[in-house]
Amino acid sequence: MSIFYVIIGLILLVVGGEFLVRSSIGLSFKLSISKMVIGMTVVSFATSAPELLVSLQAALDGSPAIALNNVIGSNIANIGLVLGITALIGPIAVSKDFYKLNWPVMMLFSLVLYYFLWNDSVLTQLEGVILLVGLAAFLFVLIRSARKEDVDVEEVDDALASIGYGKIFGWLLIGGVSLYFGSEFLVNGAKDIAQNMGISEGVISITMIAIGTSVPELAASVIAAMKGEKAISLGNLIGSNIFNIASVLGLTAIIKEIPVTEAQILSRDIFWMLGFAAALLLLVFLPKKFILNRFKGVFLFLGYVLFIYLVL
Repeated sequence: MSIFYVIIGLILLVVGGEFLVRSSIGLSFKLSISKMVIGMTVVSFATSAPELLVSLQAALDGSPAIALNNVIGSNIANIGLVLGITALIGPIAVSKDFYKLNWPVMMLFSLVLYYFLWNDSVLTQLEGVILLVGLAAFLFVLIRSARKEDVDVEEVDDALASIGYGKIFGWLLIGGVSLYFGSEFLVNGAKDIAQNMGISEGVISITMIAIGTSVPELAASVIAAMKGEKAISLGNLIGSNIFNIASVLGLTAIIKEIPVTEAQILSRDIFWMLGFAAALLLLVFLPKKFILNRFKGVFLFLGYVLFIYLVL
């Protein structure tokens, strides 16, 4: 029954996330927000909603290990699993923004999160505020630089500009309800599985839950790669990792402080997240430079398989 709850929860999170993205984009067009700003802010926040609801639900239910490892595991999966599989389908071109802005910011947020947790074994409300302020500063720089370069955001569907308010709020309602019940089912099912199998909630969240909440990114990246839109995947995944730490954990910590309840989060799990982030930079600058080819995709994917094997 617990596995059934997990599966239903994952399905509801995927459905809820899709409806929330569509309604958010439609509403943003109604408010005359530019397509570029929608893509860099509204879409990013909306696609982080599954992680946010799961982490918040877990924190409120007294399962902080799930709240933390949901984000840590999702960030590992985005690079090792999602990016690895996407690169296997076809080589991914890496733009200069990767090493000038996106990767350094992702690494900075990752190191700041490690320091906050290592310092006193709790992510406090103040630290949550700091993460959100840092995210706002990053978005300001990102949007400003994009305007200078006249960047077009491909993941924003222009057709959503013409939908009515009725459909927008209908989608918003469906998305919100699906995300709420999806997170409820997923967290409760994962906790039951952990208890029945005699393993920690942290292990369940960094594997099963993390992979589940990364399914939308995997689907979007694979579809983009198969269509030949190779510039989309890397930027989206790096952005997702930044939003996971800054918005998901930031907002969750503000509502309820997140203590470190399982030692392996600081002694093992977070170092895997930092390691995958560092390895990505090395792979970008190794021959061939600024290309993530199939060989590098195999390396990332096998690294993720090794991580899952060692964690379990």
